[in-house]
Amino acid sequence: MAHIVITSGPTRQYLDPVRYLTNGSSGMMGASLAQAALELGHEVTVVSGPVSIAYPIGVRQIDVITTQEMLDATADSFKEADGLIGAAAPCDYMPEHVEQSKMSKTGMGLQLTLLETPDIVATMAARRNANQWVVGFALETQDVRFRAIVKMAKKCCDMMVSNSAVAMNSLENSVEVLLKDGSILGRIDGPKLEVARGIMAHVQTHLIKVKI
Repeated sequence: MAHIVITSGPTRQYLDPVRYLTNGSSGMMGASLAQAALELGHEVTVVSGPVSIAYPIGVRQIDVITTQEMLDATADSFKEADGLIGAAAPCDYMPEHVEQSKMSKTGMGLQLTLLETPDIVATMAARRNANQWVVGFALETQDVRFRAIVKMAKKCCDMMVSNSAVAMNSLENSVEVLLKDGSILGRIDGPKLEVARGIMAHVQTHLIKVKI
């Protein structure tokens, strides 16, 4: 049995007390992966951004809001884990300045200066020990496989799951699973739980049995 940390859902970066940047991630893929991992007998910790779904009974759930909070919670959980599956869609940018009170309309345009948020998967891959593994997700709108391969190398992942933006807030997904040696393990299509079971089968075969 392995202890697997799964990041899931979106994060929020607030502009003021009521407005924020985010994305359409529902957390359904993360929840499906958690269920598939539980079915294989693994211990699961889910670090989740704000979602309206329920995660499977049996997981340890840590709720966060911002990307930095997700990074901190993931880093803490990953210390004692065997692997990480980065299925979340953290907000990639945050405002340079957050207003302390609600911004009012002025009749003029608004310009925002945005800074990059930390990359959770890349940070965990850089910190891992020799026995830990990291699986990333690459959600792209074009050149999906190429960009996934680039991300896998850049973030030093052992495996990358590539999918397109149509998967967001959808009941189904279509993914391609890639190994760090460049081999393509195959495409998995269908309801997200079935896709998650397919992904976990590859993780079980190529990462968990090798590492523990």
